[in-house]
Amino acid sequence: MDLSPFSQINPPQRLLMGPGPINAYPRVLRAMSSQLLGQYDPAMTGYMNEVMALYRQVFCTKNQWTMLVNGTSRAGIEAILVSAIKPGDKVLVPVFGRFGHLLCEIAHRCRAEVHTIEVPWGEVFSADQIEDAIRRIKPRLLLTVQGDTSTTMLQPLHELGDICRRYGVLFYTDATASLGGNPLEVDAWGLDAVSAGMQKCLGGPSGTSPVTLSPEMEAVIRRRKRVEQGIRTVDHAEGDDEMIYSNYFDLGMVMDYWGPERLNHHTEATSALFGARESAQIILQEGLEAGIARHRLHGDAMLKGIQAMGLQVFGDIRHKMNNVLGVMIPDQINGDQVRARMLNDFGIEIGTSFGPLHGKVWRIGTMGYNARKQSVLQTLTALEAVLNSLRFSTPRGAAIQTVLDHYLADDNHA
Repeated sequence: MDLSPFSQINPPQRLLMGPGPINAYPRVLRAMSSQLLGQYDPAMTGYMNEVMALYRQVFCTKNQWTMLVNGTSRAGIEAILVSAIKPGDKVLVPVFGRFGHLLCEIAHRCRAEVHTIEVPWGEVFSADQIEDAIRRIKPRLLLTVQGDTSTTMLQPLHELGDICRRYGVLFYTDATASLGGNPLEVDAWGLDAVSAGMQKCLGGPSGTSPVTLSPEMEAVIRRRKRVEQGIRTVDHAEGDDEMIYSNYFDLGMVMDYWGPERLNHHTEATSALFGARESAQIILQEGLEAGIARHRLHGDAMLKGIQAMGLQVFGDIRHKMNNVLGVMIPDQINGDQVRARMLNDFGIEIGTSFGPLHGKVWRIGTMGYNARKQSVLQTLTALEAVLNSLRFSTPRGAAIQTVLDHYLADDNHA
């Protein structure tokens, strides 16, 4: 007799075409089904070293401390900010969407003195705007978001590293939604710390955050004080502003775990590490530039299809991410009704949005495993069918023909 009230897990088949998570690469899922290893097994520590080497290439960096933080992409963000920010530090956050506000919230929890500059959602900052704010505020850290999925905009970063160096500012970016589908060159752009997430362009499941730290950022983190750990003793004074007020997110301790000392900190999430390793392998086997070009190809296909349908696109498309598109919901259409019909009738998920864009914009992703021709065509076909069933007239077949012409003009489509 079966005493369990639940059946075995059997998730419905979905095509995840929102802003993330997305369908993982089948190779990643197979890698994650591998048997577990002990955390100090030489095979396991060998895989950890391979992950470090692979993600140095993904991040375009020589940083020694390129590793994984166990937890979703927000864990990577918080680990860097908690480890780098001292109470009273001035930080500058250019806010152009929801995730800039997230950086502000975490920095406030670190007891930083948080300063912001803002532009309307759908726009990005110029380098001059950010330099003017740095000159005025004199922050210790600049905290940026590269790609903000709430607005689908991509903030240009390539000039900011030189600006930060001139003013002695540490430079961090959240690349959760952008890494792997848009250019990001850590060393060439002068970034001191970057965190990312697996569930977007990297094509894996959420639960692991790749991070990379420059030698300058490592030195800052190493100077922070920690409580007594038994294995080793470090200076600590009650209320000391230099103390890191987290154990799990203390990157100094995480570095000691990933480094040759292998000092115990946590038990590495083995299955997640296997998946992250396989994601990096897929990206590098395709080639970073080829993968970015693929995201651009299919992102442009989605953009052209949406426009051919007579729908308006949100924001300054000169600065949109390759992998996410904001679509204005027509006035006479209930956006949630369309999303429900897409999901229930076609098994396709597209996203809604946040804050001032809630109920006004759909967000449609073409990233990772889903940055491919079949996914684009299926999504546009379903969206057209749903809209026409709700008496929103679109030029029948125009979107699909436009997209097919787009692919026909490219010899490398997949």
